[in-house]
Amino acid sequence: MNRLQHETSPYLLQHAHNPVDWYPWGEEALNRAKEENKPILVSIGYAACHWCHVMERESFESAETAAYMNEHFINIKIDREERPDLDHIYMDAVQAMTGSGGWPLNVFLTPDKRPFYGGTYFPPRRAFNRPSWMETLSSVALAFREKRNEIDAQAENLTTHLKDSNEFGQHSDQDLSTAAPDLRSARDQLMKNADREWGGFGKAPKFPQTFSIEFLLRYYHVTGDQEALEQALLSLDKMIQGGIYDQLGGGFARYSTDTEWLAPHFEKMLYDNALLISVLSEAFQLTGEPRYKEVIVGTMAFIERELMDERSGFYAALDADSEGVEGKFYTWSKEEIDRIAGVDADLFETYYDVSSKGNWEHTNILRVKKEIGKVAEEFNLEIQEAKERISKVSTLLMAERSKRVRPLLDDKVILGWNALMNTAVSKAFSATGIKRYRELATENMIFLLEHFFNKSTERFYHTWKNNAAKYPAFLDDHALLIDALINLQEITGDAGWLEKAKWITEMVERDFNEEGTPHFYYTPSFQNDVIVRKKEVYDGALPSGNSVMAFNLHRLGILFDKESWRSRARSMLGSMQQVILKYPGSFGNWACLLQEMVQGTEEVVIAGPASAALHQQILGLYLPHRILMVANDRSREMPLVVGKEGDSKACVYLCSNYTCYPSVFTVEELILLRNRLKKV
Repeated sequence: MNRLQHETSPYLLQHAHNPVDWYPWGEEALNRAKEENKPILVSIGYAACHWCHVMERESFESAETAAYMNEHFINIKIDREERPDLDHIYMDAVQAMTGSGGWPLNVFLTPDKRPFYGGTYFPPRRAFNRPSWMETLSSVALAFREKRNEIDAQAENLTTHLKDSNEFGQHSDQDLSTAAPDLRSARDQLMKNADREWGGFGKAPKFPQTFSIEFLLRYYHVTGDQEALEQALLSLDKMIQGGIYDQLGGGFARYSTDTEWLAPHFEKMLYDNALLISVLSEAFQLTGEPRYKEVIVGTMAFIERELMDERSGFYAALDADSEGVEGKFYTWSKEEIDRIAGVDADLFETYYDVSSKGNWEHTNILRVKKEIGKVAEEFNLEIQEAKERISKVSTLLMAERSKRVRPLLDDKVILGWNALMNTAVSKAFSATGIKRYRELATENMIFLLEHFFNKSTERFYHTWKNNAAKYPAFLDDHALLIDALINLQEITGDAGWLEKAKWITEMVERDFNEEGTPHFYYTPSFQNDVIVRKKEVYDGALPSGNSVMAFNLHRLGILFDKESWRSRARSMLGSMQQVILKYPGSFGNWACLLQEMVQGTEEVVIAGPASAALHQQILGLYLPHRILMVANDRSREMPLVVGKEGDSKACVYLCSNYTCYPSVFTVEELILLRNRLKKV
């Protein structure tokens, strides 16, 4: 076994038996590279990564290949989910060199950690217009020995590029207050890229792009633009019907390899499911469509069943593979279903597109191609009876599936991903009123604050496993935690969560500040093992820490009446405004904030005795551009609550910029007041 045997990351432990002399990232490996003047090979992946497994089997388990790697390189394995900061740096370098990126990420560094060459997957023999892994290794080793000056020059150029890329798209002299952005242009850019038949945006491979869907839902809410609403709901509906959604067990896979959402890359990531629960909650609040609530409940059931530990922490992911085959755990032959389903096999197979030849690689991924009403009519059944009979077969198949070899569970707990899920659970409670979700959000937050914060160092940490937290938390960990605390306050009415959000925000301003700009670095000032402090602004699979912090500063600035925070949020947004409007698909969370800042944030305060029922009713409304507080003993000193008292019954105040309209007493009156104000 190599040095990875002492790690806790499931991904690193997968490589602990490789003949490659792997090191984890750290001083031991980096010092050895300097002492022996050897190039460093950094190989980055994650436990649920299919092609990472492929390259391990083909190359890293080969004794011959490992011997060459051990002789000529210092070999470091990194779990990208444990060290996203290193992944960001070296992924940017490889993208600059090759024009593309992905995982596994294999990058070669000088002994002082500067990148000079790299790529993603390398096959064991030449294929796919790629050199073999051994050819790559020998070429790099030869160049490092005989062309060191060229290597150092390339490394210097790439490092300079990484530093310069921090400024992409930003205009420091632009303030949001100096221009009135045209949100229609962002909407039009999204619609240009929209798939009007199968939903989503762009061509295969297709990712959920929840921020774009969220923007279109909110754009419709403000403008009444029916086309925006239709595209947002079409995207959700097609994903729900497709193979990207686990029709039996709930939960979403990471992305679809085709335009129809049929064949996913089967890994299930916590963060994707969190973001989809959040946007489905908004869709349910807006439309009241029962299918959205059903999928929220189904996905939450999957999370609690398969991605949660006994302390209410959420695990990172489930692998795409089982028994060495991608998707084997989730796919079915017609013969299997015939045997298990009995008399209802034809009904089930018609509804879920099952056939003898299969709909994917000679097997079947369950997906919905026909509406339940049409299927019920075809089998001369009432819709409810058809649903019940299909549901019974689903239960039987789930029992059968539980006997299969399960995909690997990546059981590390990541602070930022848990915070994102915590927000999703809060939003699910707001939309559905299911009390268990409010309890779970509270339990999870208590766990996060207790286990990820080290009182001796007074710092938060990024990952937790085996009852230990490690790696200093990054910007997005802090930002998403603050956002979760804001949302938790809204569903519980406990202003104590806001005090914690304020404390963590002050910590971010102390440790992540970028001098001369309103933005924040990804890594804290006290971290010294990276060659450059990156500043992440793109909203990709996860929202960027800067966009979330801009949201936080805006809303906390209102909640605590702190103009410096509101001003900083405006400056952050203003500096990004041009790229947001031009590329809303890459800056989707920013676009949602821009929309709120343009429209204005509604301030809602609930006061008076017995306000719980009114509180829940207001949570169920679709009010995406609002903050909410409950007036009680814990909140009475908060600026929004001061002076707002209820009489003999619960009431609600609607305010803007601390100017309030006369209180109303029912949700219906609140809706009438909002509609009246819209017309003014």
